[in-house]
Amino acid sequence: MEELTHFKKLFAVNCNDKTEKKDNGSTQLTYLSWCYAWSEVKKEYPDANYEILKFGENKLPYVYDEKTGYMVFTRVEIEGVEHEMWLPVMDSANKAMKDKPYTYKVKEYQNRKWTGQYIDKYVMPATMFDINKTIMRCLTKNLAMFGLGLYIYAGEDLPESTTDIYGMTESGVPIGEPTSPKKKTVKTNKVVMIQDTQKEMIKNKFTADEIKAYLEEINKPRLSALTVVEASNLLLRKAGNENE
Repeated sequence: MEELTHFKKLFAVNCNDKTEKKDNGSTQLTYLSWCYAWSEVKKEYPDANYEILKFGENKLPYVYDEKTGYMVFTRVEIEGVEHEMWLPVMDSANKAMKDKPYTYKVKEYQNRKWTGQYIDKYVMPATMFDINKTIMRCLTKNLAMFGLGLYIYAGEDLPESTTDIYGMTESGVPIGEPTSPKKKTVKTNKVVMIQDTQKEMIKNKFTADEIKAYLEEINKPRLSALTVVEASNLLLRKAGNENE
């Protein structure tokens, strides 16, 4: 049960004091430092390694499509368990960057009211600096598939207790709240729904009948109705069965 053991140990790590926040104008995003993420993994698993996937004759560290932009890929292996991850190269507004500048339209607001008009926003072409940053963010996201900082991507503030990982609750506090032990943490009832990466993993790892059986077990009508915790429980259950 190596994969389950890795996940429990890394999922319990509190990464809050190693994150940084960036405001793209409409949403505040939380990022985990890639160097911290990698150092935490290497402390626990010294033989862990990662790979930046390269493509084509020139072994470029990205795939490019003129319609959708750039995509980078990484692969991480920890004691025989391997996960891949991918991430598009985006600007500060989370718009895909291409090899040429382009524009898109957004609503124009004045005094917080839509004027009924649209204005152009510009996306600059990607540089190798943008691609390099995205590769390291992709690595951090890749490590999250082993549990480290996964709660950040789920919109949670603190890692769940892994004493009973199959009994994880849905409660969390907003990202950015102080986590000092002297201050009482106020829980909310925020529920985070299944992530796209989880959907893809479930579809790859389970048959249609297995997915249907799990949905019936927890009384959910479809896969998209699962919460992130319910999806994680299903994936962990599969990992446990495969390694018994």
